Amino acid sequence: MIRLGLTGSIAMGKTTTAALFRELGIPVHDADATVHKLYAIGGSAVEPIGKLAPDAVVEGAVSREKLKALISEDPEVLRSIEAIVHPLVLADRKSFEAAAEQEGHDIIVFDVPLLFETGANKEVDRVVVVSAPLEVQRRRALERPKMTVALFEHILSQQMPDGEKRAAADYVIDTSQGLDHARKAVQTLLETIRAELSGNERDIPGHRDNGS
Repeated sequence: MIRLGLTGSIAMGKTTTAALFRELGIPVHDADATVHKLYAIGGSAVEPIGKLAPDAVVEGAVSREKLKALISEDPEVLRSIEAIVHPLVLADRKSFEAAAEQEGHDIIVFDVPLLFETGANKEVDRVVVVSAPLEVQRRRALERPKMTVALFEHILSQQMPDGEKRAAADYVIDTSQGLDHARKAVQTLLETIRAELSGNERDIPGHRDNGS
């Protein structure tokens, strides 16, 4: 079973691309969705984070806004939170992987926004980076509610540059040419991997840049 790590900078189309993998029958583990589950009422992260930062728990759930405020006051809090959350996300990911393998899937996807930044790229077999030109990325980002130029630039500064991600990727999917183009790129990527898995090395374009 091939484990693909799916990542990309803000407004590059990662969520849409993850949906395309699901549409084609590929199980996708969403790291952000897992964290939301851990932070929700009854989530495994609520109690330990409550002990670390009582003000961050509101009505039985972890408030991301409260956490952001605490981290802005004391950046060291982030490391303590990561020490709580990362093992829980890893455990959830391992459970997802085991279930997918038992169901007989040949390819699975781990949707991780900060794949390279957290070193999670070392835990997958291959990396897929979604990308688009900067002007497309900027336009998409600024169309989001509450997004400002200053906030966009700040988020970019916290992420690995797109060019570096593309260079480090095994596959790159260009999301700037529409949904149909991106869907075809995902299909080609899957065909390429399955051809390799079957030992049938066909001449299928797709490695390194599936958006071309």
